[in-house]
Amino acid sequence: MSNEHDSDSIEEKIRQARLVRRIVLTVIICIVALVIAVSAGGYFYITSALKPMDENSDETIEVEIPIGSSSAEIGRILEENGIIKNGTIFRYYVTYKNESGLQAGTYELSPSMDVNEIIDTLKEGTVIQEPEITFTIPEGTWFEDIAAIIAEATPHQEEDIMEELDEDYVETLVNQYDILGEEVLHSDVRYALEGYLFPAKYDYMEENPPVTAIIEDMIERMEEHVLRYSSQLEEKELSYHELLTLASIVEREAQKAEDRPKIAGVLFNRLEKGMRLEVDPTVAYAIGEHRYMTSYEDLETDSPYNTYRYEGLPPGPIASPGAPSIQAVVEPQEHDYIYFYARPNGDVIYNESYEEHRKVQETYRSEWKEAR
Repeated sequence: MSNEHDSDSIEEKIRQARLVRRIVLTVIICIVALVIAVSAGGYFYITSALKPMDENSDETIEVEIPIGSSSAEIGRILEENGIIKNGTIFRYYVTYKNESGLQAGTYELSPSMDVNEIIDTLKEGTVIQEPEITFTIPEGTWFEDIAAIIAEATPHQEEDIMEELDEDYVETLVNQYDILGEEVLHSDVRYALEGYLFPAKYDYMEENPPVTAIIEDMIERMEEHVLRYSSQLEEKELSYHELLTLASIVEREAQKAEDRPKIAGVLFNRLEKGMRLEVDPTVAYAIGEHRYMTSYEDLETDSPYNTYRYEGLPPGPIASPGAPSIQAVVEPQEHDYIYFYARPNGDVIYNESYEEHRKVQETYRSEWKEAR
């Protein structure tokens, strides 16, 4: 009797095991099918977005691309005029293809054109009007100085510009741009958008462009330069915020192009060894004054931006880095240097030991006093 009971129990367990396997297999098949369906759907949607809106259309539409428009703005304008299906996909496609030189002007475009034809047309350009407002943000400029440059070129007051870019506004930008994360809202960060405004020449056809439009143009240009390195940053386990923080230090330290990847290499070497970065531009930023020469008293400034007192990276960027400094951080030069000394003439001397570095300091420190 017991044997029969045991036999029935075993058979029941076998049936249950088979049932569980069927359920698991069914679930796996459903998940795989769903992933394939979503991937296929995404692929076909993107492919469709790159094709003509209507390849049989004979219609031409006059489209105006303002001076200084980013690829994101151009995509939005093309979508609004019915030339392309999706402005966001256009923007990412331009970044993926590393296309540049899209020019402002008035164009006759057709829904029968695919994205590549549109890009080629925009690269050819048209005769354009002179801008009403133009200004240039130099590489390595502080956020406060950017506000001053905008105020000088436009009817906006510097104080109004600073007030308009408050935390509530920045929070909306965090949800809008990939490169902006919650780090910019940290209490230690002096200005949330420091380092995120791309240094370049900006032109506007309007006499009084909104402050927010100007700022968003700058962020969009920075995003175009940064997003192209997304896969490399993922491999290096480096966030956009960390990238721009390091790039801003490189920007403020290097005067010559060949020194940017070398200095970036020094910064990474120091971080890997758990050493403080000890770079003078962070001290100037901590003080809030541009310093031609850093004093011993300056080094005692108690600020999270002072890399002589605190380990690791400062809370955020200390200036707006240009494209070469960003690239230098993504592709730093590999070497064993952990010290560098910048001379007033722009030359940089690199060393592997502190003793060698101190000798260089003693040899050339008088140059800074004479250069003042």
